[in-house]
Amino acid sequence: MTAPSFDFATAHRVVFGPGRATELPSLIDGWGSRALVFTGTRPERHAQLLGALPVPFEVVTVGGEPTVEMARDAVRTGRTSGADVVIAIGGGSVLDLGKAVAALLGNGGDPLDFLEVIGRGLPITAPSVPYIAVPTTAGTGSEVSANAVLASPEHRRKASLRSPFMLPRVALVDPLLTLGCPPAVTASSGLDALTQCLEPFVCPQATPLTDGFAAEGLRRAGQSLRTAFRDGSDVPARTDMALASLLGGLSLANAKLGAVHGFAGVIGGMVDAAHGAICAALLAPVVEVNVRALGERDAGSHALVRYAQAARLITGRSEATIGDGVEWLRETVRALGIPGLATLGVRPEDLEDIVENARTASSMRGNPITLTDAELREVLATSFG
Repeated sequence: MTAPSFDFATAHRVVFGPGRATELPSLIDGWGSRALVFTGTRPERHAQLLGALPVPFEVVTVGGEPTVEMARDAVRTGRTSGADVVIAIGGGSVLDLGKAVAALLGNGGDPLDFLEVIGRGLPITAPSVPYIAVPTTAGTGSEVSANAVLASPEHRRKASLRSPFMLPRVALVDPLLTLGCPPAVTASSGLDALTQCLEPFVCPQATPLTDGFAAEGLRRAGQSLRTAFRDGSDVPARTDMALASLLGGLSLANAKLGAVHGFAGVIGGMVDAAHGAICAALLAPVVEVNVRALGERDAGSHALVRYAQAARLITGRSEATIGDGVEWLRETVRALGIPGLATLGVRPEDLEDIVENARTASSMRGNPITLTDAELREVLATSFG
């Protein structure tokens, strides 16, 4: 067996546990003289945290998925106010915008200078200004990843800024902050977290470290996602899902994703729908097509072993098969009320463009097998609903 060789990077520090959000003021003390704070559309929800900050601050509210123009506007606000610290308290959109703006404040330039695919793709060469990520949903893992996704309506695409310099200085994960998540957000973000554990687990770039994180994330999501959806006040279930999200973020940042996210990045630039809901609609069809393609063209692939292990982890049954795992995914998507792609805004006339653009998406490089155009079309047709 070949000796493992890999790199691993994450936030400089991870602070996890119920009630630990109260440590935010002490964690950033001494970082700078003025903060730019990103929140969702109701910053008053975090009045107690914000009121205890040790520096003056400006608040930027984020309504919807972050765009290139939103990043430009926030950078102007940060430069005008003299911000030298960035704090993001919110879901994945809030964390990604905060992360992108922290990088731009530290490097100068325009988002399109650094964005992959739709921009110039220049390397980020200087550290971000000090940045702390405080998630309030359990889904994206953005608090420990080295990229930020921005949408460009002009290009009808989403793309990433990506650099180790973008890793947060601190990831502060308090499951109690997710107690207020409505069921629909719990569902879409939770299925995103599960996907971000599964895809790195089966990808060719997996490492012994990401394997351990992804497997534990799958186990916790399997045992607690449905419970967190049914009863948002269940702290143990919320804690499991916060961990699943964190572990998925650690995994995807150091391995790769796959076809679910290859499709989702393209579709997310075309329709106004939650990223997690798009991933959830695609999840079971992608797994089913991947498993069949592997069986037909690469029957000895270790990914098939991984899919079987994943089935046992999410179902909690030692005898579960890959087929049982796929059925568990389908049942969970139905139970959590996730609609098909058509309901999310995808039109039949968009399907060929999606296949064309998804084929070359960066996440596709992490898929355990290269899917044919016919297989990509099958995934979309099954997900269309």
